Amino acid sequence: MSLRFDAINNLLTSEVNVECSKKITAIFGENVFTQKVARQFLSEEAFKSLNSSIKSGQKIDRSMANQIANGLRAWAESKGVTHYSHWFQPLTGTTAEKHDSFFTIKNDGTPIEQFDGDALIQQEPDASSFPSGGLRVTFEARGYTAWDPSSPAFVMEIGQGSTLCIPTIFVSYTGESLDYKAPLLKALEALNKAAVDVSNYFDKNITNVTATLGWEQEYFVIDEGLYNARPDLLLCGRTVFGHAPAKGQQLEDHYFGSIPERVYAFMRDYEEEAYKLGIPLRTRHNEVAPAQFECAPIYEEANLAVDHNTLLMDIMNRVARRHNLRVLLHEKPFAGINGSGKHNNWSMATNTGVNLLAPGKTPKTNLMFLTFFVNTIKAVHDYSDVLRASIASAQNDYRLGANEAPPAIISVFIGQYLAKVLQDIKSRVTEKMDETDESMLKIDIHKSIPELLLDNTDRNRTSPFAFTGNKFEFRAVGSSANCASAMTVLNTIVAETLKQFKKDVDTLIESGEKKEIAIMHVIREYIVSSEKVLFEGDGYSQSWEKEAEKRGLPNVKTTPLALDALVTPKAKSLFEKNEVYNQDELEARHEIGLEKYIKKVQIESRVIGELSTSHILPAAVRYQNMLANNIKGLKEAGMEESAYVSQTQIMTKISEHVNILGDLVKKMIDARKVCNKIEDTREKAIAYCYQVKEPFFDKIRYRVDKLELLVDDKEWYLPKYRELLFLR
Repeated sequence: MSLRFDAINNLLTSEVNVECSKKITAIFGENVFTQKVARQFLSEEAFKSLNSSIKSGQKIDRSMANQIANGLRAWAESKGVTHYSHWFQPLTGTTAEKHDSFFTIKNDGTPIEQFDGDALIQQEPDASSFPSGGLRVTFEARGYTAWDPSSPAFVMEIGQGSTLCIPTIFVSYTGESLDYKAPLLKALEALNKAAVDVSNYFDKNITNVTATLGWEQEYFVIDEGLYNARPDLLLCGRTVFGHAPAKGQQLEDHYFGSIPERVYAFMRDYEEEAYKLGIPLRTRHNEVAPAQFECAPIYEEANLAVDHNTLLMDIMNRVARRHNLRVLLHEKPFAGINGSGKHNNWSMATNTGVNLLAPGKTPKTNLMFLTFFVNTIKAVHDYSDVLRASIASAQNDYRLGANEAPPAIISVFIGQYLAKVLQDIKSRVTEKMDETDESMLKIDIHKSIPELLLDNTDRNRTSPFAFTGNKFEFRAVGSSANCASAMTVLNTIVAETLKQFKKDVDTLIESGEKKEIAIMHVIREYIVSSEKVLFEGDGYSQSWEKEAEKRGLPNVKTTPLALDALVTPKAKSLFEKNEVYNQDELEARHEIGLEKYIKKVQIESRVIGELSTSHILPAAVRYQNMLANNIKGLKEAGMEESAYVSQTQIMTKISEHVNILGDLVKKMIDARKVCNKIEDTREKAIAYCYQVKEPFFDKIRYRVDKLELLVDDKEWYLPKYRELLFLR
């Protein structure tokens, strides 16, 4: 019997075990070295040193580091921890950790537990074993992890063991960043400086601006037995074949429906793990597609939110196995139904408690809102290509532009009310402003907040970047992506735009304009120069593609070409001026992105070829032989030809699909061999896209999916969509 039927039989006897969950407040953050815990385990001077580093980025000296390390060890040991690890996010897309024990031996042979400040602050993993885009080579293996105090240490429980994890950045021996976190921290600091400078036009008490992030994590959950019977899911994270089931998502009955009991048990389990680690999950629900779900947290500072999302993906994968389930984080695991995204809800908050993207109650605060609102739109307009590159991947290429995912064209949706506000500003503010124009400053958005919220509640799901009341939602980010990539770019481009805004306003003020008039004048200029990125309609329509082309908006649908935006002179200038990436780091990330794309498509091509020749064609031939024997028997029994017309027609169709399938697979393999000879990484990625993936993947799938409908179900060993999506 095949794995497919074994898995189905096992499903019939599976049990759901659900333990009563503890009160969330009783366990929240219990495995995190919070400030409250730090007060218990650190001296007053060590606590103040740590707090200063968290709040203002002040360097911790070695003596204080030793005290903090001793406090961390004491706390960890109270939880049964024997090992520690620097936890970091290399450019593999997953997390990394190397465990070391507190155990050591003194010179006289005495065994002791020890954790000093040097071990806390820095470690040296092998940098050559991680993607570096040429920044590191095997004989230059040195790389360093460096402690990030702004993200608290935590204890990770895996099975019966526990490990103290210390969030860190990862850099090369010569200082280049080799991870997602280091550039994000630099981008956040660039935004902080630029946003504070602009905020001080309105409030001198603002000394710090923090980017906030609330991610929405979409994912699929399927039975582990069915997963193991699908080599494509095992190796690619998505199904390369599979005919649409009779019932998919067309009845729209899964969205917000009752959560299946087995999945519910899994959710409660991973949520409990998350709460212990201080991840503030708030929402869980069924998503649109069958077997698709979503969770979302309370908003946090962007750096911490990124760490928490990355950590959560690891937790979900691990906990799912306890329940004999598998989580699919791929952007498009199933054809013909919704893919999965990770909407990044982004805003800016001041130390005075103001959300800079929330309309205020007075003309002054509304002017501040308009300033940051319009600057964000202009940033997206000016750097849409770089923003597109930040979410580019082989996986996301399958999702963008299909089944409620936004298209590859980066546009901004702001809703009818705010669109009218911007049009009013554009038309009423004259080129040379005088006191009569001050009426425009009295625009009071606050009175119309109900209209604003109503307008944006029914938000445009085809928009990749939408304003949703008091934040922007970057909807094009893929479900498996590290949020840091998109957040690094978004915070950097907004920082650069705000810096230019301040220069433009200051120039007008120096020429004699009143401050408010100068601000309004520059806002108008930015509205005019960036209005073509605003779009309120259907992002899927052909007319929008044509309109976007007329407007000059880029429409780059494939990753190899989208990644080019990272290495343009404009991008290099942007990131160097804001001290986020240097040219070598950008070139490296471009190279890594291309390499990842090549490897992903190469793996999928191999899986497609293997499944076609070792699963699909044998199943089709077996059924052909059964039909042939049936026809032969009917003929020998003296039956007329009309008695086996259907069998003959099915055999003919199977033969047609088998022959074409075999030919397509051979041509695909030959094309792959040609691509492998190309040495230039960019040329190779483009070749894999346009000579392997585009010409063959869908055509091969079409033939396989047709055979799935024709071949006897008993002979088809790959679990079908109806089983993967509906059997839990």
